[in-house]
Amino acid sequence: MILYITVAAVTVLLAGFVNNHPATQPYNVTRQQMCNRVCLTAIFAILFALSAARINVGNDYAKYVEFMHLVNCDSYVPTEIGFNLMVKILYGLSGFENFLLVFAFYAFVTVFLFLLAMYEGSDDFPLTFFLFMALGYYFQTFSTVRYYLALAIALYAMKFVLRRQWGRFIVLVLLGSTFHKSLLVVIPLYILASLPWKKWQLALAALFCTTFLFLQDFYLKVVVFLYPTYEDTEYLEGGTSYINILRCAAVLAFAGIVMLVNKRQGGSQSRRFWFYFYLNLGALVLYVFCSFLPIISRIGYYLTVSQILFLPMLLGQIADRRWRKIFRLGVILAAVLYFVMYLSRASNDGVLILPYKSFFFHDMVNILSDMN
Repeated sequence: MILYITVAAVTVLLAGFVNNHPATQPYNVTRQQMCNRVCLTAIFAILFALSAARINVGNDYAKYVEFMHLVNCDSYVPTEIGFNLMVKILYGLSGFENFLLVFAFYAFVTVFLFLLAMYEGSDDFPLTFFLFMALGYYFQTFSTVRYYLALAIALYAMKFVLRRQWGRFIVLVLLGSTFHKSLLVVIPLYILASLPWKKWQLALAALFCTTFLFLQDFYLKVVVFLYPTYEDTEYLEGGTSYINILRCAAVLAFAGIVMLVNKRQGGSQSRRFWFYFYLNLGALVLYVFCSFLPIISRIGYYLTVSQILFLPMLLGQIADRRWRKIFRLGVILAAVLYFVMYLSRASNDGVLILPYKSFFFHDMVNILSDMN
């Protein structure tokens, strides 16, 4: 735990020196631009090294090693073609089943995409990065590595939605879906969130949401059709998170306050505001009405990951400096509390990022194939 707290503190401190909207000079690199490069490189190196050096850390690490072995043996695995092909390539280059290299590859790409998305998309990179660490997004990349690569792609793809570059958005999502097909859900969800919704349209959408209360069996059959490997497994048990519901409600309430204040001052909200707002509203609807669907949190995370960009934008819209500092302090304290809660259950089943183990000092445990 001390290691994780230290890594979070050091990288957040480095992020504090980054200005992702620096002044530029023709043909010259400014001091701030050089500082950005040094700090971002150091942050990336620290996060990548911690992730790449781990062994048997994460709730499904051993399961992934088993999948990689089966891929190398040309046996059936429920993973996507992108994952399988990458394993084949890296194992072929290594000449042996080098699962450490595969995890290092995922760590490299995932951390890089998250940093790039935050640097290009945030109004306040230091605060966005702090939220990224405090809300557990980085440490969760130790588990379900395919999904968190897809989540990083989803966060990066948001900029193409905001720019209405639909071709680039769809191509990127389709590419990412070869590593985790759940990423495909962001195509309709992000497009819906980008629409200029009218009040009567929202009323119809609310009416449609009530069908999730009465047609649960139908929707479960649809899920099994799309994910046949879920049939007769624990994945169909569903479940929701009250913490995620509270987070979405709090963010939406904060957005509502900012919107009302700006409206009284004669201002209006941008497309980016409404995009993030509808993403979080959609997540709240999913958590409340669709808790019966399997792994609803994974779908919800594609929407709530926008909070690390949305909250800094909302704070930047508060004209009164005193109130901006108060709300900023409230956001930071809430995130710290969440981080403490997250680390307190870091050794529990379903998380298992504690104790931290490195391949420098530990060996991999036997996988299922080794025991047969």
